[in-house]
Amino acid sequence: MSLRRRDVEQWMEHRRLPENLRRQVRQAERYNWASTRGVNEERIFENLPEDLQKNIRRHLFKFVNKVRIFALMDYEPILDAIRERLRQKTYIEGSEVFSAGDTIEKMVFIVRGKMESRVDGNGIVVPLSEGDVCGEELLTWCLEHSSINKDMKRQQVPAPRLVSNRTVRCLSNVEAFSLRAADLEEVTSMFSRFLRNPRVQGAIRYESPYWRYLAAMRIQVAWRYRKRRLSRVQTSQSN
Repeated sequence: MSLRRRDVEQWMEHRRLPENLRRQVRQAERYNWASTRGVNEERIFENLPEDLQKNIRRHLFKFVNKVRIFALMDYEPILDAIRERLRQKTYIEGSEVFSAGDTIEKMVFIVRGKMESRVDGNGIVVPLSEGDVCGEELLTWCLEHSSINKDMKRQQVPAPRLVSNRTVRCLSNVEAFSLRAADLEEVTSMFSRFLRNPRVQGAIRYESPYWRYLAAMRIQVAWRYRKRRLSRVQTSQSN
């Protein structure tokens, strides 16, 4: 830890970082070390037999089975594929995991800590904690922006990247695991037929705070439209 701290301090000095950024770097380094004890798990995994890697990941990443979206899928091969691609990530209090207007490049699975999701423009705030996922709209986006040709081979269709309409901020230090967009696209390609099942699609939308928000907004728009239409009818009748 002391060697790592010295290297980081020398790097910050060399890059002439301002003191406010240095404080945040030190805080992030302390929390990251507390979460990992300085161990690089990926290097340990590299030299282990594949079946042992899989069993260890199933033990370490039991939280994947508790994530509501994946628990409803109940399909071990896809869970194994996700576990294999998860990368540990730590955030300090105040960190922005997603920013409104930026592209969504990952899904984040919360293991410990609290976040809040604030929808841009209307002030709707959704609390997030252990077992919740943010960036889950990326899963459906990956499915919708791909196609299967007549030989059942996966083809990616060029499309604009998914842009976030919300800001997700850490209310405390957060321990999490992330799944990059490129890895998620690979998983959806491997299990496209399973993920396109209407039951699975319904589970994704039902358990997703993002899709719940979209559904609520559609209901509000429909209700406002209906009120305006009724108002016009009443006005015309009174005339």
